[in-house]
Amino acid sequence: MQIGLDFNLVEDLVAGVDEVGRGPLCGAVVTAAVILDPARPILGLNDSKKLTEARREALFDEICEKALSFCIARAEVEEIDRLNILHATMLAMQRAVEGLHITPKLALIDGNRCPKLAVPASPVVKGDSQVPAIAAASILAKVTRDREMSAFELIYPGYGIGGHKGYPTPVHLEALARLGPTPIHRRSFAPVRAAWEAREGITDSLI
Repeated sequence: MQIGLDFNLVEDLVAGVDEVGRGPLCGAVVTAAVILDPARPILGLNDSKKLTEARREALFDEICEKALSFCIARAEVEEIDRLNILHATMLAMQRAVEGLHITPKLALIDGNRCPKLAVPASPVVKGDSQVPAIAAASILAKVTRDREMSAFELIYPGYGIGGHKGYPTPVHLEALARLGPTPIHRRSFAPVRAAWEAREGITDSLI
């Protein structure tokens, strides 16, 4: 039996918007905006966190094929550190909606606040488990970010990034303290800042 949101809830020209990556210590925050086609059902849409990796990957391809329009956007580490994570997330959401090649009549934003947009917008708390378009956006954003973090595992070995995807797990925190921050770590986040200051102190003591 296929478990997922009722595709009959899809509304015409309504974009769902979601983000992945507000909590990690490293990497970009990735957002997506999706306008689903009511005439092309996608079975099994749900909050990306409730799906297996294999199911997310399969749905990623189906969403890209069947959606009327979609855009995956981001805010980089430098922007997160300069703006703070909330404002960087709002910026990335703006980019995702603005990147749609069809203008939605409404944007439904997962969470309790909306970015400034040129179209009407409404927040939906826990929208990724209620609104099919937001669920689709959460899948596109998570699969995209997870792929990036797996690639960073090869560039920055020893941190376990491919496993924890940048979140502050004990493995990650231990590696951060032992190896120091990489260029993709968010220095505005307290654990990274502490590790950076500790490394700077070690360097200063050797001069």
